[in-house]
Amino acid sequence: MGAFLSVLGKSGDSTVPDLNLDLENATPTQAESVLYAHVSALLRPTDALLDSLRSYEGCGDLIRKAISNPTPENEEEAWQAVQPAVAKLKRYFEYSASLEDALPELLKALCEGNVRRNIEQHQALTKLLADILDFSFEFDYLKMKTPSIQNDFSYYRRTLSRGKLANETDLKTAMIEDELANRISLFYAYPTPMLKTVTDVTALFVAKNNLGRSVSECLSGLAAACYHAVIKKRTQRPETTAFCLRVMVVSIILYDHIDPQGAFNKQSPINIKSSVKAIQIHGTNEYTNLMSALRFNTKHLNDDSTPKNIKQLLSGH
Repeated sequence: MGAFLSVLGKSGDSTVPDLNLDLENATPTQAESVLYAHVSALLRPTDALLDSLRSYEGCGDLIRKAISNPTPENEEEAWQAVQPAVAKLKRYFEYSASLEDALPELLKALCEGNVRRNIEQHQALTKLLADILDFSFEFDYLKMKTPSIQNDFSYYRRTLSRGKLANETDLKTAMIEDELANRISLFYAYPTPMLKTVTDVTALFVAKNNLGRSVSECLSGLAAACYHAVIKKRTQRPETTAFCLRVMVVSIILYDHIDPQGAFNKQSPINIKSSVKAIQIHGTNEYTNLMSALRFNTKHLNDDSTPKNIKQLLSGH
């Protein structure tokens, strides 16, 4: 593993390691099949969840009307609108627990032993890891575009705490236990709640299994594989190119949180300049989102050990 990391740590595009992952057509081997089936089932709802969040309209107008003119009719109208909205928010939050189940299993399969060999032999599992990272990016992007989420949940909790509803059955049916409500509220308080879940789960896995170096290698390898898939145009499908860029960025962010030295110092195996260049050339539609994610979600960007040219590159100056 040391030799692999030493190669990773050199500068220049040519030294970004090429694992040649097939992120479009990877199919599970017999050895992967049980875990692949389990994690695939956990990931099945992601498209529907993203579609649901994409169409989330929020209850802001009705809430403002109920607050400024608190008649029973206005309050009832706002309550009837906010209940299904909160049901969605609860469903998104509860789904994040699926990642707490799936992610450690994938990391265990990919990070115990020879990481490079694991990734190359378990390409279908590596693709599932990429799918989780991509989902977290997409979910958080949509969440940040939907400021009404926190307002809706706050109004819901205030209404329940005041007990102002005439219909006691409504109150009892709608009630979310305080502990769960607090956890949901804290989840949405973060700008990127799904990425935070993924980061926390990965950090806990590292702490429990003492596999920090191996997880770092896995993440840097995945970032590099996505980089090469884009640069070498291994796919002609724009959606796959976009997928690879998102996964590359989230892999870098996660690496920066997991590795003690972070992704930006000179010893890092991740070539930040090359990664940003790939985003600039191939990430036209998502350039701003991808660069903002690197700028605001990483941990070590502003460290003294981060070269000034990297700070400038990511600050946009």
